[in-house]
Amino acid sequence: MAGSYTEGVDTAVCGKRQQFGSRFLSDPARVFHHNAWDSVEWSEEQAAAAERKVQENSTQRVCQEEQVDYEINANKYWNDFYKIHENGFFKDRHWLFTEFPELAPSQNQNHLKALLSENKGSEVPACRSSEDGSGLIIEAQHSCSSVSLGRKTQPPPVEENVTQKLRHLEVCADEFPGSSATYRILEVGCGVGNTVFPILQTNNDPRLFVYCCDFSSTAVELVQTNSAYDPSRCFAFVHDLCDEDKSYPVPGDSLDVIILIFVLSAIIPDKMQKAINRLSRLLKPGGMMLLRDYGRYDMAQLRFKKGQCLSENFYVRGDGTRVYFFTQDELDALFTTAGLEKVQNLVDRRLQVNRGKQLTMYRVWIQCKYRKPLLSSTS
Repeated sequence: MAGSYTEGVDTAVCGKRQQFGSRFLSDPARVFHHNAWDSVEWSEEQAAAAERKVQENSTQRVCQEEQVDYEINANKYWNDFYKIHENGFFKDRHWLFTEFPELAPSQNQNHLKALLSENKGSEVPACRSSEDGSGLIIEAQHSCSSVSLGRKTQPPPVEENVTQKLRHLEVCADEFPGSSATYRILEVGCGVGNTVFPILQTNNDPRLFVYCCDFSSTAVELVQTNSAYDPSRCFAFVHDLCDEDKSYPVPGDSLDVIILIFVLSAIIPDKMQKAINRLSRLLKPGGMMLLRDYGRYDMAQLRFKKGQCLSENFYVRGDGTRVYFFTQDELDALFTTAGLEKVQNLVDRRLQVNRGKQLTMYRVWIQCKYRKPLLSSTS
């Protein structure tokens, strides 16, 4: 069901696209003049038809035994996906710099400077416990120690990589990957690097350091063996977003930006809140969490057949990977419960067009920006 993976980008356009909301279809006769139209209003009939379709494909649920299998073996299904497709399925997300200027080179050093000029929020705290999501295991050591970033040549097998051992110990503020950087970005659910590599290629600022992690060891191995992977500027590691016992290789309050692009929808809804809570603790005061993900009644949701529904608005694809379809309110509740403040929460209703086949496809994505509050002057 490859269509369910289609991301929020006009895949037929190779150049830089305009920010969504800037191309409107005023004349239906011109629908095939462009590859995509923004802010498309749905008629009452279309909205009602979408709701009926979802009700129809949700009536028959996947049996509990199979649901347990999809949860327990989720990493296997994603590993299989990347073993089949490697780095040929998704395109590099150069559109991110349009939708999220926070990632653009000109923004990196100025993004939080004004916000943090009067507090110590930008300083990395001393060694922290794993309660803040900052524990790091180096074999059997029980003290803060440095982490090897690996060699540019063949990296060690992912299963043996230090990033598989991020449990219960402490990260030393002076000795963690990217500790000398002044601007740090983490992408969760990096896949094969379609976000990370465009960031690194676009921004050559030596003060930038990018972390990226994925549930799939196969995906991370593809990132680490990519010729564009530079351990002096990037650290790729395996991480289960839902594992409460596994920590990130950075201290709390140390990241400027966390990116979640079509990844939160891939985990079971009951585990989403705790995952966001842990990530929010990694942000510096004033740091931003950026998200783009599937919205309710997206074309991909309407295409599911009976028997693929796991729970309300949560489905399993034919390859065993899963996907949830959000509303704005659901995402707002997740972020604000984690203590973040809303900067942006928008629905991108887009009409994509296949001009060759004369087909129209209605996509619904949600784009969010939430900021960690600044520390008070008395704190």
